[in-house]
Amino acid sequence: MNDIRTLNIEQLSEWVVARFEKSFRAKQIYEWVWKKNVASFDKMINLPLSLREALKNEFSLHKLTLADKQQSADKSIKYGFVLADNHLIETVLIPSNNRTTVCVSSQVGCGLGCHFCATAKLGFKRNLSDYEMYEQIFIANEESKQHFGHPISNIVWMGMGEPLLNYENVIKAINHITSPSGLGMSKDRITLSTSGIAEGIRRLADDNIRIHLAISLHIADNELRTTLMPINTTNPLPQLSEALKYYYQKTKLRISIEYLLLNNINDSIKDAQLLANFCKNFPVKINLIEYNSHAYAAYKKSNKEKVQSFIDFLERKNLVVNLRLSKGKDIAAACGQLANEKQINDKI
Repeated sequence: MNDIRTLNIEQLSEWVVARFEKSFRAKQIYEWVWKKNVASFDKMINLPLSLREALKNEFSLHKLTLADKQQSADKSIKYGFVLADNHLIETVLIPSNNRTTVCVSSQVGCGLGCHFCATAKLGFKRNLSDYEMYEQIFIANEESKQHFGHPISNIVWMGMGEPLLNYENVIKAINHITSPSGLGMSKDRITLSTSGIAEGIRRLADDNIRIHLAISLHIADNELRTTLMPINTTNPLPQLSEALKYYYQKTKLRISIEYLLLNNINDSIKDAQLLANFCKNFPVKINLIEYNSHAYAAYKKSNKEKVQSFIDFLERKNLVVNLRLSKGKDIAAACGQLANEKQINDKI
C-alpha cells in the first residue's frame, strides 16, 4: 500500500470526494499527517469511523522507529531511526545558547565516496522520501521543546547523503516544513549543504527556492579535490565556480563555504591562497571545520598554529571566516562521523 503522505492535497481531495465524503475532510486528514504527525489513522478522531477504516484499508502510514538515542557531554543528541524497510539513518539535534539546530539526513548512506567521511563507508542505499525527512525534523522539534525548552531554530541538510541528488524529495520536504499546514518555519532558517552538484545548484537558483546554500568544498586544488572527493571528477572546480556565480546572480544570496582542515593535506598558506582565489567571484562566508576522527579514515586535524595562520591569511584578504567547533564528537555525531556502525561492519 502507498503511504498516505505520497498524496498531495488535491489528490487527497479527489480520493475523499470519490467516497462521497465532503471535501473538507481532505484538509483534516492532511493536517493530521503533517501538522500533527500522527502515528495511526485511529488517532484522527474528528473523522467518521468509516473514513478512518477506508484509510486503513487503502493506505499505510509508516513512521520512523527510534532505535538509538545518545546525548553528548555538550548536550547534542544523536538519534538512530529505523525506516519501514529496516534501513537505518541518523539525525542530530545541536543546542547552542538559546537556539537548537537539527542536522537532517537526505539519503540512506552516501554514494559520493569522500575519503574523509564515515558515511561514505556505507555506500548508497536509497533516497529518503520527503516525509521521512520531514519526520526527522518534526521529532527533533518536539525533542528540542522537551530537552531545551524551545522549538528548533534552524534546519541544516548536513546529515547522511547528498541532498541535491535527492532534489525533488528535499524540496517537497522544505515545502512541508515552511507550509502553515506543516511546521510553518521560514526558509531563512534552512541551510542545504552540497558537495558541489553544479546542475543542482543551478536548479535551486532557477526554481527560486531561496534557502541558504553551503558548499562542502574542503579543497580548492582541482587535482587534489578529485583525489579526495570523487564527485569533483564530474563537477570540477571551474564548473562548480560557474554554478555558484550563476546562483548568486539569480538570488543575491551569500554562499557559505565549508572547509575541513586536514593536517598537511589542505591547511598550508598555499591552500589558503587557492581558497581565497576560488571565493573571489561571489560573496561568501567561510566556515573552517576541525576534522573529527573516526575508525574509517586515518587523517588528522590541523594543529592550532596552522589553523590560526590559515585564518589570518584569509582575513587579510577581507574574507569573512568562522572557526566552527564541532559538537557531539564523543557520540560520533559530529561532521563526517554519521554512519551506523553496525551497517558498516556488516558491509566490511
